[in-house]
Amino acid sequence: MNLSINDLSPELLRLLLVLFSTIAAHVLVNRALKRAEMAASNTNNIWDDSLIAAAKKPLPTLVWLTGLAVALHLVQRQTGEQLLDYLAPVRNIGFIVCIAWFLFKLIREAADRAVAARSQPGDAEDRTTVDGISKIARIVVVVIAALMVMQTLGFSISGVLAFGGVGGIAVGFAAKDLLANLFGGLMLHLDRPFNIGDKIRSPDRQLEGVVEHIGWRQSSIRANNMAQLFVPNSLFTSIIVENVSRMSHRRIEEVIGLRYEDLAKIPAITADIRSMLLAHPDIDTEQSVMVAFNKLGESSLDLALLAFTKTSVLVEYHSVKQDALLQVTAIVAHHGADFAFPTRTLLSPHPAHSA
Repeated sequence: MNLSINDLSPELLRLLLVLFSTIAAHVLVNRALKRAEMAASNTNNIWDDSLIAAAKKPLPTLVWLTGLAVALHLVQRQTGEQLLDYLAPVRNIGFIVCIAWFLFKLIREAADRAVAARSQPGDAEDRTTVDGISKIARIVVVVIAALMVMQTLGFSISGVLAFGGVGGIAVGFAAKDLLANLFGGLMLHLDRPFNIGDKIRSPDRQLEGVVEHIGWRQSSIRANNMAQLFVPNSLFTSIIVENVSRMSHRRIEEVIGLRYEDLAKIPAITADIRSMLLAHPDIDTEQSVMVAFNKLGESSLDLALLAFTKTSVLVEYHSVKQDALLQVTAIVAHHGADFAFPTRTLLSPHPAHSA
């Protein structure tokens, strides 16, 4: 039995037309995305690549959602199926989800590509800022999408917000530690006391290491013994944090003890040590450089030495410090002086009187 187009009902023809149109639109969208991706690969703009990557799945899904919505609408007109009365809100929710999906992926793709672009030689990497803005923007997208879905389902947004205000008080008491950590994470992203890769330490706590991750609830730090520390973000709002990676200089601060018999040589020794530090190529002479007779010790004449290195790298700092101290010992020896050693005089007890 052969069927022709004339044998098909108008309703079925409309359904077939919608189906073929949806398939054709799906094919055209995929081809357009591929061509746009090839064209965007030849540019240095991160936004065109992010837009295309973000649209790869949501846009075809939106095409099929539109086609199915039209087809089901035709079926409802023909059959009067009451279950399809919910088609409009479901369709609207689907549109909201697709748009939110696209925006969510767009923000994440743009953030990843921005970090990758700034990681190239000659660019300053600021992953912490990009991650913070990305997380905040994605949260905003999710919240707005959730509110739009609730409005589509017939809920009053003003009532939801009012209930959220009352419920937020109860939740705040029940999960105050969690909220403190979340707000602490927000402050870390906004204030940026440290970034990923920075070495930090706290004089208030036994905390020192390299920051590996900054999350919303906790941050991870690689300690000096290579152990991984997980620190609640609320802790950073109540302690002093020293960012070692942002040091502009490192300080050389030493006490040099000379013998008491070298008292007359101290002015010449301090003058030569100061001249050596001022002429040293790795000592920053724009900072304080001090060499002075500081104290009459119990067994030594103490000279105070203070200077700042140009480098803040720990290994380079120790190399500069070693060279400076070796030159100090040479200056002391050149003047015929020597370093003092702790001495102690022991008094023998009085001999007993003979009877």
